[in-house]
Amino acid sequence: MATMVGQEQEIQTLVKDLIYLEHDAIAAYDSTIEKLSDGALSSQIAEFKKDHLQHLDVLHTMAKQVGVDAPEGGDAKQMLTTGKIALMQLGGDKAILKAMKTNEDDTVTAYERAAHHADAIEKSREFFAKALADEKRHREWMDKTAASL
Repeated sequence: MATMVGQEQEIQTLVKDLIYLEHDAIAAYDSTIEKLSDGALSSQIAEFKKDHLQHLDVLHTMAKQVGVDAPEGGDAKQMLTTGKIALMQLGGDKAILKAMKTNEDDTVTAYERAAHHADAIEKSREFFAKALADEKRHREWMDKTAASL
């Protein structure tokens, strides 16, 4: 399911939706770390999770700056992102990483859109570009690693 995050008209809604997206991503990372059988893979996923936690910190600061109450958890999509991982566990580490790659597709799309949001100030655009680079790096690693398993 393709994300709609990044198409919001108001920056306040964009920031709130990105916070939901990050909470959902963190939950999926937790599920992945728990379900992977290879400890080295789990360790790398835990490193990527740190990027998402850092994104969340920045987004919470942005939320205060634009006058939005930051959500403290994910939304209904969290069940989809974590459910995908649970279902793929039967297919092993390769299937789990492929499922996570599809989650990363959504975060890449969201930050690509956010980086071009009409109401984003320069500092916000810089953060969105950094987050986008992180997400692309995560996605590329998941794709290449899954292909090699």
